[in-house]
Amino acid sequence: MLINNIIEDNKNNKNIKGKIIVISYTIMRYFRKRMTNRFLYILFAPIIIIYKFITDIVLGCEIPASTKIGRGLIIHHGRGTVLNADVVIGNNVTLKHNTTIGNKMDKDGNNLGSPIIGDNVIIAPNSVIIGNIKIGDNSIIGAGSVVIKDVAVNTIVAGNPAKIISMNI
Repeated sequence: MLINNIIEDNKNNKNIKGKIIVISYTIMRYFRKRMTNRFLYILFAPIIIIYKFITDIVLGCEIPASTKIGRGLIIHHGRGTVLNADVVIGNNVTLKHNTTIGNKMDKDGNNLGSPIIGDNVIIAPNSVIIGNIKIGDNSIIGAGSVVIKDVAVNTIVAGNPAKIISMNI
C-alpha cells in the first residue's frame, strides 16, 4: 500500500527535489496515521526527525505531516514552499517555488482558518494564499500573486491583491 501510494503520488513529478519531498511526505503521512498511542509516537520518532531534516533543512520546504494533500501533488523546485498544517490540498495540484499557503490570525492570535485548494490547481512561483478561502478546481494562481479571497472554479487570477484575469478556462 505504501509503495503504491508513493508511485501514484509521483507519476507526474518530473523534478527530483519535488519527488523527494512528495515521497518523504507520503512516508511520513503513512506512519503518522498509524501513530495511535504515545508508544508508537516514540517508536516512529526517528522517521519524524529524518522527514523534518530532509524537507525543512536540506530542501527548504515546510510541509507538516498533518497537512491534507490529495494524490498527484507536483512540486517544482520546492525551495521556499511553506504550507500550514491546516491547509487542505486537492488532487493533481502543482506548486512552484516560494509558495506560501497559510492561515490567517486575528489581533488576539486566534486562528481564522486556512485555505482549501481544489483539484487540478496550478500555483505559480512567489504566490501567497492566506486565510479561510477556497481556490476552485482547475484554477491558476499567477506568479507573485497574493490571494486573500475565494477563487471560482476555472479561473485565472494574478496580482497583489489577486484579481481575475480570465474565467471559464
